[in-house]
Amino acid sequence: MIKPDPNRVLRRLPIVVGGLGAVLLLINRLLTPELTESQARGDVVGVILSAVLILTGLIWQQVQPRSPDAVDLIGEEGFVLATDLPEAVKTELAWASHLLLTNTVTRSLVVFYQGKVLLRRGILGTKSEVTPGAILKRVLETQKPIYLVALYVYPGRIEFDYLPENTQGVICQPLGDQGVLILAANAPRSYSKQDENWIRGIADKLAVTLSRVSSSNP
Repeated sequence: MIKPDPNRVLRRLPIVVGGLGAVLLLINRLLTPELTESQARGDVVGVILSAVLILTGLIWQQVQPRSPDAVDLIGEEGFVLATDLPEAVKTELAWASHLLLTNTVTRSLVVFYQGKVLLRRGILGTKSEVTPGAILKRVLETQKPIYLVALYVYPGRIEFDYLPENTQGVICQPLGDQGVLILAANAPRSYSKQDENWIRGIADKLAVTLSRVSSSNP
């Protein structure tokens, strides 16, 4: 369910007040049998004020930032870790995922490394396995993140069937050349540059840890 914009009433208030004032001035003019000079001057001032209010409201519609429309992701909340991981890796994955879920707009995340799902946390999708599609393969090949700001407009969204079905935005952050950190948000265009930098730093830390464990366990 889409949550209403909390600033919608505030942005429309000047337009409503200005329009109401203009209508009342018109009614007053039509019902006045004889126009006096003072009334004429008052009408001019009222028209100017109404026009200023309407113009202010129109500017607010364009300039004031709107909060992204957020939804409640479909799925059950959970925390699933691969059972064969060393305890130190489990602890770091738990730490990293907690930070991302509590300090960014992320509501669901998946760690995919060397062809295996190591972690799923937050609101879980119905599918637990990850089959890399064109987008994930590109991230692995280029080792560059991809941010899908509004997932529903991308035809490639079908490859993210392991995320909640109404996911609004997705970041695919590489974990070196062996894996991808996949993060799902409940609102489009909701990740800021600060969020992206935060995610990149945590992903780099995870990549170092996972690479070290992989090299020590060939």
